[in-house]
Amino acid sequence: MRISISNSWLLKLALFATGLSGIVAEYVLATLATYFLGDSVLQWTMVLSIMLFAMGLGSRLSKFMQQHLLAYFITVEFILSILTGFSALAVYGLAGYSDYTGILIYSLSICIGLCIGLEIPLVTRINSSYEQLRLNISSVMEKDYYGSLLGGVFFAFVGLPFLGLTHTPFVLGLTNFLVAILVFVRFHKLLDKRRVALIVAGLSVGVLLVGGIIYAQPIIRYGEQTKYKDKVVYSKQTRYQKIVVTKWKEDYWLYINGNQQLSTLDEWMYHEPLVHTVMGLYPMAQNVLILGGGDGCAAREVLKYSGVESITLVDLDPEMTRLGQEFLPLVKQNKGALNHEKVTILNTDAFIFLEEVGSSFDIIIIDLPDPKTIELGRLYSEEFYNLCYQKLSKNGLIITQAGSPYYATRAFRCIDVTMQAAGFNTVPIHNQVLTLGEWGWILGGKFEDRELLTAKLQHLQFNNISTRWINNEAMKLITSFGKDLIEVDTVEVNRIQNPVLYRYYLQGNWDLY
Repeated sequence: MRISISNSWLLKLALFATGLSGIVAEYVLATLATYFLGDSVLQWTMVLSIMLFAMGLGSRLSKFMQQHLLAYFITVEFILSILTGFSALAVYGLAGYSDYTGILIYSLSICIGLCIGLEIPLVTRINSSYEQLRLNISSVMEKDYYGSLLGGVFFAFVGLPFLGLTHTPFVLGLTNFLVAILVFVRFHKLLDKRRVALIVAGLSVGVLLVGGIIYAQPIIRYGEQTKYKDKVVYSKQTRYQKIVVTKWKEDYWLYINGNQQLSTLDEWMYHEPLVHTVMGLYPMAQNVLILGGGDGCAAREVLKYSGVESITLVDLDPEMTRLGQEFLPLVKQNKGALNHEKVTILNTDAFIFLEEVGSSFDIIIIDLPDPKTIELGRLYSEEFYNLCYQKLSKNGLIITQAGSPYYATRAFRCIDVTMQAAGFNTVPIHNQVLTLGEWGWILGGKFEDRELLTAKLQHLQFNNISTRWINNEAMKLITSFGKDLIEVDTVEVNRIQNPVLYRYYLQGNWDLY
C-alpha cells in the first residue's frame, strides 16, 4: 500500500512539473511570436489557441496507446525536453536565414501542444492502478493546474526578467527531462525490454540539453544580430520589453522590441521639436513631467531652461532608465541628464502614476513607443489624456509623440481627435528625422485655441537656447502639412473600452516606409 501511495504521488509530482513546463512553453512561444511577428494581442491569442487545440488532439491520440503507457509517457517527456529546450534557439537560428519564423513558431506550438495533450491522459491511466477513479481524476487535474499557476508566476517574475529567452526554455527542457528520469528510476522494473532504448534516449537528450545550454548564448546572439544591419553592442530581454543597442562607426541606435527609438546620428531632430515647442510656448515652466523618455534625451533638452525647478521622469522599465544613467554612449548623448539633481526617476506605469500623483505640472511631455499594441494604446487613450488634463496647471501644455503622419495617417489623426475629446486644443506638428522618416507630434493646450497656438509656434524664437537644428525658420514650417499619402476617412476616438488606435497603427501604409 505504501509503495502504491508513493508511486501515485510521484506521478502527480511529475504532472505538476509538466503543468508548469507546459504553460511556460506557451508563454515563451507567444513572446517569441510577438517579438518576431508583432501585434502582441494577435500572437498571444493565436499561439495559446493553437496549443490548446493541439492539446485536444494529443488527448485524442492518447486513446491509441493501449499498452506500455509508462514507456510512452517517458518518451513524450524526452521529446518535450528537446522541443521546449530548443524552441528559442530554433527560432533565432532560423531568423538568420529566413523571414518565415512564424511558420516555425506555430509548428512548435502544435508539436508541444500535442505532447502536453498526451501527458494528462497517460498519467491518469497509469495512476488508475493506485487510486480510485474519483480521486484519480480530481487529483491529477489539480496538480496540473497548480503547476500551471506556478509556471505563470515563474515566467513573469523569474524566467523572462532574469533568465530571458536564452535560458528559460532550457529550464523547461530540464524540467521535463528530470520528470522522465524520476519516472524511469521509480518504475524501471515495469519497463521490461524498453529500458535499454529509454536509457540511450535519455543519455542522448541529456547531452543535447547540455550542449544547447553551452552554445545557447552565441546562437541567440547570432540570430539577434541578423535582425539588425549594425553590430549589436547591448541586448537584454527585460520583464517588459527587449532592449537592443547597435553601433555603426561612432553612432548608436536604440531599439525596443525591434523598433527604433533613437539614433545618436540625428536624435535631436526628434527631441528638439518634442521639447522646445512646448517649452518655448511656456519658457517659465517650473515643474515638468516626462512620461517615457528613459534614454534621457528629452530631459537633456528640458534642462536647458534655467527656470525649470524639477523634472519628474516616469518610465516603466528600470533597465531602460539604468541605461540612460549608466550606459556610456547614452550618458554621453544625454549629457548626464538622468543623473542631474533636478531629475527624479520613477519606474512605474504612467497611467497609475497620473491616477495617484497629487501634484500638478506646467508641462507634460509624452515620449512613449508607438501605439502598436493595446497595452501601449492605453497610454494614448481619452481616459489617459483626461488624467493629463487634470494634472496640468492652469496654463499648462502637453505634447506627445504621435508616429508618422504619412505612413500611419489614421493613427496620427486618431491621437489628435482623442486629445481633443479630452478637452485639449491641439496643434499637429511634424519634422523630417533622417533615420525615422517624417515624424509627428500633437501639442495641446488647455485654454488657448488652435489658431492662437499655431500662430505662437510660428513665431517662436530660440535665441537664448542652444539647439542643433530647431530655430525660428523651422518653426514657420513645422505646423504645415502637405496632402496625405493615403485617403483617410473619419477616425474614432481611442478609448480603453474601444481601443481602435493600435488597429489604425497596424493598418498604416508601412510598405512605403
